[in-house]
Amino acid sequence: MDHEEEAKRTDLMTISRFVLNEQSKFPESRGDFTILLSHIVLGCKYVCSAVNKAGLAKLLGLAGETNVQGEDQKKLDVLSNEVFVNALISSGRTCLLVSEELEEAVFVKPKQRGKYIVVFDPLDGSSNIECGVSIGTIFGIYAAKDKDNVTLDDVLQPGNRMLAAGYCMYGSSCMFVISTGHGVNGFTLDPSLGEFILTHPNIKIPKKGNIYSVNEGNAKNWEKPITEYVDNCKFPQDGSSPKSLRYVGSMVADIHRTLLYGGIFMYPADKKNPDGKLRLLYEVFPMSYLMEQAGGQAFTGKGMALDLVPKKIHERSPVILGSYDDVEQMKAFYAASKANDA
Repeated sequence: MDHEEEAKRTDLMTISRFVLNEQSKFPESRGDFTILLSHIVLGCKYVCSAVNKAGLAKLLGLAGETNVQGEDQKKLDVLSNEVFVNALISSGRTCLLVSEELEEAVFVKPKQRGKYIVVFDPLDGSSNIECGVSIGTIFGIYAAKDKDNVTLDDVLQPGNRMLAAGYCMYGSSCMFVISTGHGVNGFTLDPSLGEFILTHPNIKIPKKGNIYSVNEGNAKNWEKPITEYVDNCKFPQDGSSPKSLRYVGSMVADIHRTLLYGGIFMYPADKKNPDGKLRLLYEVFPMSYLMEQAGGQAFTGKGMALDLVPKKIHERSPVILGSYDDVEQMKAFYAASKANDA
């Protein structure tokens, strides 16, 4: 390695340094958020390591339990949940945790409490574990009004009140993408350093994309606007080129691609799932938050996703999110359908 390459390597922007730089912009900051984030990052590193050696460590397969959604739990699901619950509590900066894998919210013991509430899906896309498809962790962070008297109502807030949201994708590379309300930044784990390095600063989703992402296996149950939009993607009425279909079936992977390349991701309501299928607090809200911070939009078919107010911690919701112009076009299909039905 010559001196120029060595200088570049020692000037890398790690996620720890990045967060400290952001913290310095707020003189009143006490560093609590920085400590919380460092524990989330540590949890992601641990899960990344477990995912990479899952087959060798016999962590694949079912754990013999079902979660609150009635889905079979993978061994890695159970492990990932334990890792994040322990990491978040040990940070001393949280008072309430909501996990996809736990039926009830976790209230942190008073002596270990801080002011933050964290909602998370410890291992999204776990059905893809055994075929090597990218999976990930999704999280969102709120602030409690009073950490000593925190209640479930403190987490049942609209997504636009989140302080931060992000995901960590475990795939060919491990990427950590986060927004604290000032844009979106992506970090890639350098295994040789054991550090997340800033590789995708200030991510902006293209205003319009040429990719649509949806499970077409549900087409027979779709609402009319979704059917019409997808037909238009395949056979554009304006003479433009058709859009390409890309659907992984792992939300983190599909959203990551959409953020970088543009386009639209849809998991709409349908006859089978009239309330949608994705969970509002720890899937729809964090991804919608990131998408809007990157210049895109997040729509439910009735209104903006981040304006929804959850009534329960495992509530589901439809979501349509992606490039600004593509979501605008989808809104137009819904508006036209509503007008025709009037």
